[in-house]
Amino acid sequence: MKDPKDSCVYILSAMKVSQFPTDCLPEVAFSGRSNVGKSSLLNLLTQQNGLAKVSKTPGKTRAVNFFDVGGEWRLVDLPGYGYAKRSKAESESWRNTIDAYLTERPNLVAVIQLIDSRHDPTALDLQMMEWLASSGKPTIIALTKVDKLGKNPRRTLPATFKKTWLEGLPWAVIATSATERTGRGELLAAIQAALSTHAA
Repeated sequence: MKDPKDSCVYILSAMKVSQFPTDCLPEVAFSGRSNVGKSSLLNLLTQQNGLAKVSKTPGKTRAVNFFDVGGEWRLVDLPGYGYAKRSKAESESWRNTIDAYLTERPNLVAVIQLIDSRHDPTALDLQMMEWLASSGKPTIIALTKVDKLGKNPRRTLPATFKKTWLEGLPWAVIATSATERTGRGELLAAIQAALSTHAA
C-alpha cells in the first residue's frame, strides 16, 4: 500500500453522484459530524498541512472530496453532518449525495468514523455507527482531539469506547491527535488491513 505522505494529491470535489470518479480504485472515506476534526486528521494522515482546508467554522466541507494516493487507492472526505445553519434544500441535497456514496459506491472499502474523544457520541454519531454496523461496511473509529484529555483517560479510552458503544463489533478504535501528531501509524495499519481484505 502506498503511504499517503509520499503520494497523496487532491483530484476533485463532487457535489453530485455523476461527478464521482468512474474508475474502480478502492476508497477509504472519512465520516463525522461537522467540526470533529476530519480535515486535520486527513492532513495528519497525509503529512500535508494544506491538503484539506482546516476551519474553525463548522460545515466548511461542502462536497465529497477525493484524494488520490499514488494511483493505488483514494481517501474521500465526506461533508460533516449535523450542522444546523445549512438551508433545508442544501442539507437535503448533500444528504442524498452522501447517502448515495455510502450505499451505492462499489469502490468504498472502509469508513473511518470520527468521534470527538471529549464527549459521548451524539445521536447522529450513533445513528451513523448503527447504519455502518447494519451495512457490514468495514469501519475504523478514530477518536479525535485526545490531546485535550488527561493521561489516564487517554490510555483507557479506546477499550472503554469499544466496550460501551460497539457491542462486540470488530472495529479498530484508535486515539488520535492532529495537534500532537499521534495515531497515524495505527490508522495506516487499519487502512492497510481493509485494503488487503478487499484485494484478497
